[in-house]
Amino acid sequence: MSKSTAILVALLLAGCASEPLRIPTVTRTDYQVLGEGKGKSMGIMLFNVIPIGQNERFVKAYNKAVESMNGDALINPVISEHWFWGYILNGYDTKIEGTVIRYNAPKEQISAPEK
Repeated sequence: MSKSTAILVALLLAGCASEPLRIPTVTRTDYQVLGEGKGKSMGIMLFNVIPIGQNERFVKAYNKAVESMNGDALINPVISEHWFWGYILNGYDTKIEGTVIRYNAPKEQISAPEK
């Protein structure tokens, strides 16, 4: 295997890494319910080989759902996916919905306003 082929293979493998989606477990009970949040993100597999926005779409959809209500986390998340096919690509549309919450500030962080 030539040096340029080895470099190309290494670059292709490095480009396939993705950020794992970790939905945080809500263990605190001191939160405020803000309402229902929704987030969507789409990824494409070009020629069924080249990922475009594919790896991070779950993380982006989760973050958009939380940010839609300016919250800190989701409880009761529901993840759904719709895919479509084109002649040269496959598309994957991910949607995450759930109840957005905001944690209350710990009492030691709450300070009285200065006069």
